[in-house]
Amino acid sequence: MESPHSVNSPRRTLSLSRQRRATVSFLDSDEKNNSASGLSADHGPKPSEVYGFVGSITTVVATVIFLVWAYVPESWLHSIGISYYPSRYWALAVPTYVMVTIVLMLAFYIGLNFMSTPSPASINTVYDEFSRDPLRVEFSDDGDDEKPIDPISDIGIDRINDAMFNNST
Repeated sequence: MESPHSVNSPRRTLSLSRQRRATVSFLDSDEKNNSASGLSADHGPKPSEVYGFVGSITTVVATVIFLVWAYVPESWLHSIGISYYPSRYWALAVPTYVMVTIVLMLAFYIGLNFMSTPSPASINTVYDEFSRDPLRVEFSDDGDDEKPIDPISDIGIDRINDAMFNNST
């Protein structure tokens, strides 16, 4: 015997999906009227969805207009009644200017980071205003083998150099 949720055919798949979508509503008559008239805040598209949809459609339309303007011969444009449009120079100049601007902005940003970084010989690469020296706390030996966790501090540069560059392990 088959289980009630096993699927053998496309028709049965559709009937199961319809059964899963069926819901029961417990709204009062006033709430049903409000939701039917669109007054409920839970229904309808969100503004961000609308802006995204309008933005994507606008981008596609603008791209098509740009490609038509840039690649269709002038005689074809004149034959369909388009006689006023910008010079074809701008079809190459604007993308070139945008790309050069992006490259220069990246170069400026990298240069600004290099200028604000201290040199490797500077003491500021090792210590700053947030550095903490390790505290030496002496604990009494009352037979406990456990010591508490040391307070938070920076590891000294001498210990780091010993760990990284000392060959005796």
